[in-house]
Amino acid sequence: MTRRLTVHDLLSQKGSRKWQQLHVDTPAEAAAAVACDIVILSCEPDHNLELIRAAAPHAFLSVGMPHGAVASPDEAVRRGFAMMSRGADAVYCSHSPRFIEAMAAEGIPVTGHVGLVPNRATWTNFRAIGKTAEEALKVLRAVKDLENAGAACIEVEVVPVRLADHITRTTPLFTMGMGCGAVCDTQYLFSSDVLGTHTGHYPRHARRYADFVALEAELQAKRIAAFQAFASDVAEGSYPEAGHQVEMDDAAFERFLTLSQSL
Repeated sequence: MTRRLTVHDLLSQKGSRKWQQLHVDTPAEAAAAVACDIVILSCEPDHNLELIRAAAPHAFLSVGMPHGAVASPDEAVRRGFAMMSRGADAVYCSHSPRFIEAMAAEGIPVTGHVGLVPNRATWTNFRAIGKTAEEALKVLRAVKDLENAGAACIEVEVVPVRLADHITRTTPLFTMGMGCGAVCDTQYLFSSDVLGTHTGHYPRHARRYADFVALEAELQAKRIAAFQAFASDVAEGSYPEAGHQVEMDDAAFERFLTLSQSL
């Protein structure tokens, strides 16, 4: 697109288009995403936010409000407006619906979250949510609460495919699906999982398309080799050479010594 995506654009195409979505950590990742026509992004509200916005000027950017960063709906509104002024198109919020309702009432687009919500995983553990009828009903009730609060988008994470499909078909919200098949309005992954930037556990729904851990190890080895070569050259006197420095002719230096006597 030649202009920035809006909530209206996403909602008006609900059900007619499948979007790709990435959570990005750096401006380079944002630029790489939009180069591939991945134009729905999310990120954290850290020092990279403005740089990510600049790297992806036309993308729809949902920016996370850290859980617990606000303690009242009024604080949520102030924080939400601040994030919008920094470049957010929507504010991700895993707080209760009363926080979301306050922001939505002021025209701040909000992304809610149902299913496996990491910020609330102490109540569920990290597992699929909604495999029983009773638990699926709780997920759907949470969706309705977010609808009533005025949210614009909703992240649906690690719920059964049939439940995610039901939610997507019956809610007016724009659904962002992670770990629940291919039935939501977006197919959503974290760039760290796609790029393989970390060791340890990867979620079942992730797929690594690169091994940045190995690439970073190779880069680190090259850094160490280069630094060691520099240190050795300095110790042996082979750096700096004549071409690395600036000389002063004899006459100029003698005049400098004379002038320096007046100091």
